[in-house]
Amino acid sequence: MNIPVTDLPLWLVIAVSSLLLLGSVLTLIGAIGFLRLPSFYERIHAPTLGTSWGVGGIMLASILYFSVIGSRPVLHEILIGIFVTVTTPITLILLARAALHRDRSEGLGLTQADEDEQL
Repeated sequence: MNIPVTDLPLWLVIAVSSLLLLGSVLTLIGAIGFLRLPSFYERIHAPTLGTSWGVGGIMLASILYFSVIGSRPVLHEILIGIFVTVTTPITLILLARAALHRDRSEGLGLTQADEDEQL
């Protein structure tokens, strides 16, 4: 279905554009945080928030757009959102635990306060 943007309702264009912009900005913030934060343990926090909330905004925009265009509810994007929201934090928790185990086994001198803060 190729419908020109000029034929879409104004409220739909504004809502979809806003959600896409919000999702893109949140994903960009997560990527910048990943690059700029100094330690590994700080770096793994930013992408979790960026992907979870960023994908959420883009997913809502997709649901709204295709539901209006197709004149029926389109909800299969929710499966993508659930998958990303569940897998990203779990993956990064496992990475943090593996890095903490590696640091402990190599004796990199982490204090107990640092370890408690990182978990």
